[in-house]
Amino acid sequence: MAEQTRSGPPPITHDAVVAAVVAITGELELSTVLERFVEVAADLTGAPYGALTVLDERGVSTALVSTGVPGTVAEVLRTAPIALGALGEVPETGTLRLTDVREHPAFRGIQPDHPSEVAFLGTSVRVGGRVFGLLYLSEKAGGFTQEDEDVVASLTSAAEAAITNANLYADAQRREHWLRAGQDLTTMLLEGIDEEDALERIVSTARDADQADAAALALPGVGGELLIEVAVGRERQKLLGTPMPPGSRAWTVITEGKGLITSSLARARTVATPAMRSFGPALFTRVPAPGGAVGVLILLRKVGAPPFEPSDLITAESFAAQAALATQLAAGRHAHDLAALLDERERIARDLHDLAIQQLFATGLQLETVRRRAARGVDATELTAILDEALDNVDGSVRQIRQIVHDLRDPDATTGLVERLVRETSLARTGLGFAPSFVVSLDAVTVVGGSLDEDRLNGRVGPELTSDVVAVVREGLANAARHARASAVAVRVHVVGAGSQGSVRVEVEDDGVGLPADGRRSSGTRNLAQRARQHGGTAQIGARRDGPGTLLTWEAPLE
Repeated sequence: MAEQTRSGPPPITHDAVVAAVVAITGELELSTVLERFVEVAADLTGAPYGALTVLDERGVSTALVSTGVPGTVAEVLRTAPIALGALGEVPETGTLRLTDVREHPAFRGIQPDHPSEVAFLGTSVRVGGRVFGLLYLSEKAGGFTQEDEDVVASLTSAAEAAITNANLYADAQRREHWLRAGQDLTTMLLEGIDEEDALERIVSTARDADQADAAALALPGVGGELLIEVAVGRERQKLLGTPMPPGSRAWTVITEGKGLITSSLARARTVATPAMRSFGPALFTRVPAPGGAVGVLILLRKVGAPPFEPSDLITAESFAAQAALATQLAAGRHAHDLAALLDERERIARDLHDLAIQQLFATGLQLETVRRRAARGVDATELTAILDEALDNVDGSVRQIRQIVHDLRDPDATTGLVERLVRETSLARTGLGFAPSFVVSLDAVTVVGGSLDEDRLNGRVGPELTSDVVAVVREGLANAARHARASAVAVRVHVVGAGSQGSVRVEVEDDGVGLPADGRRSSGTRNLAQRARQHGGTAQIGARRDGPGTLLTWEAPLE
């Protein structure tokens, strides 16, 4: 190979190489390390153009860092950013130096009648036992020399160490971010955040902590079906409600008890959930609870984004375990606070009944006596009128206090249907050992707590019917807790239409052992039938349509 006289940059000094090494190793951010490495390599060797192709575990290009004036090699990398032809012959160790890439047997991709030689110098950058990337230097007038090779070798060694340090630094930052996110989440949960909000906060926090474009939480439903019940970020609407069929990656995580990473769902040969085909890197980790996994946390990045690292999986698993524990603690605290509140209401109701009402009743008797005595006298008309008014006031006070007592004994008397059902399902988790799922819909549209649809729903379902619906759900959940031995319970309340033409339908479904041989599960079911008859409706309890378990169905016309 012919050597030609250098006419460009001056000879490379030892101090210049040392300064370049310091410039590379002095950075902690990976992107800055790569940019600095390419810049100093091109600068010291006098190459007008330099580029670093970053490769994943399969040797596929995931990023391209370049500097200088684009030339022929740059055009090849731009149109096909994977090593091809002579560019693909860069060895895993050492360098490939060519006076003209067209001389190489593997040459292709550059026009043979190119007007000038295309000098090329390439080397591999190895990190952690694998090729992390390929450095390309090109377009140097007069070609590269042995001195250039030596300099590139020194810079590559420095870059390998700097990349390792940058990765360690990034891992430490991610762990700190996850730890802080877990602490913040635990604080919020223990401060009394609602259970549904808590699940969404867990998913949102995980997405932010690991710089994902979307995140989802898949939870088991009736019959063991795995559904995405919470989703945030990109393609949220497509992900919500999506089933995770058996054999999917989510099911693999549950059955094998450990998380997994996928470099790209878009390029995967099999994706059981079509809605996820539009994403690239993915991470799946189970959300544990006593007795086994109860769900799967899924983190997704867009196509072309950096893949998740094993360290991401470790920290995500730790976060999921912490989030699950915090959720259980928050649920326990919520149940304890609710029980204390109900006890306090009962005490107030008892005190009002035993003290205030009795006192007012006695006052009424005294006033009645005065009225009778005054009526026997002469010219007592004015006194009688005043006493009659006082008696009316006392009667009104008694009615008001009785109403207060009634409201205190039934704290849900003035609360909407959705909020009351949220409370019932939250209380039921203690007896069931897990949280039942529930959905409320109005004219086939799901109603979310605090929404405009909830106001319309409460306007269609009167207070009396609302109380009966809540009582039916309570009885269904109690029966499931006492008899079903189920792993999942679903509550569904559907309101359709309005007035006498509308109806409310309640379904409580479990995947338990089913009805006993005599067809009866609890004497409480007779109350369900009675409540239905009062409204001109129906009540049934029988086997599930699909698989073992029981389905309670209660339906009544709207008031």
